[in-house]
Amino acid sequence: MKVLNFGSLNIDYVYRVDHFVGKGETLSSKSLQIFTGGKGLNQSVALGRAGAEVSHAGCIGQDGLFLLDVLQSAGVDVSHVAVLEQIRSGNAIIQNNEEGDNCILLYGGANQAVTREQVDRTLMDFAEGDYLILQNEINELPYIVDRAHEKGMIIVLNPSPMNEKVLELRLEKIDWFILNEIEAGQITGVRERDPDQLITALLEQFPGAKIVLTLGGDGSCYADQERRITQEIYPVDTVDTTAAGDTFTGFFMAEVLHGSSVENALDTAAKAAAIAVSRQGAAPSIPTMEEVAGWK
Repeated sequence: MKVLNFGSLNIDYVYRVDHFVGKGETLSSKSLQIFTGGKGLNQSVALGRAGAEVSHAGCIGQDGLFLLDVLQSAGVDVSHVAVLEQIRSGNAIIQNNEEGDNCILLYGGANQAVTREQVDRTLMDFAEGDYLILQNEINELPYIVDRAHEKGMIIVLNPSPMNEKVLELRLEKIDWFILNEIEAGQITGVRERDPDQLITALLEQFPGAKIVLTLGGDGSCYADQERRITQEIYPVDTVDTTAAGDTFTGFFMAEVLHGSSVENALDTAAKAAAIAVSRQGAAPSIPTMEEVAGWK
């Protein structure tokens, strides 16, 4: 069984600020740090550091070659990453305030240059029963989902950042949804942010899917047609929340791939996310499985 993450690769420019800049305001930052990032890259790094064998597919520009080094150092296969000549890598401008919260401005760049030819070449190396992990920071997602579903791959979707493009997907082809309350509400049309209502609506729309709903400070929960399982967070002093969700997704899926119970996967993912938010940066904040296993 193989795992393919077809996703974004970004260069993150992180500005430390007292507060998020407002309309018409000019604000001096306390610092600027440059990190590797992108939801796709972050999740592949998390999968690799959690011990999963994962291949990453996507696109970068010549300015993003160091992103490959970070993936490879986490044990990720990068043979399906295309390096483009005429376009810059995707990047993110991130404001990080005193409370550890962030706001993010994305530039798609090479992440929006995926071709159907690249998709076809990549999927030739994967087969029925292999896992495909997706987010919403690259183009050609509908084509990727359709082709992977035809091959019988198990498709995992983290529909972030949520926009109308997600609703253009054939979501009935998704086997796992890993999403937050806002994303669940936008997909189902449920206005209340009540977890039980959201999960019920998701399972009514996608009866064969497995659902992981992340609830911020209230933890997370798993649901399918047979059961529902809840998981609390591990409280820490928050420094930077940038890669928390990606860390959770990577460690959760790695545990599932290793055959762990859902209960253990949720607990491991919660610990990994807690470690990540206690550190600065996106990919650099993601712990190893050894760190998670020895924590608390």
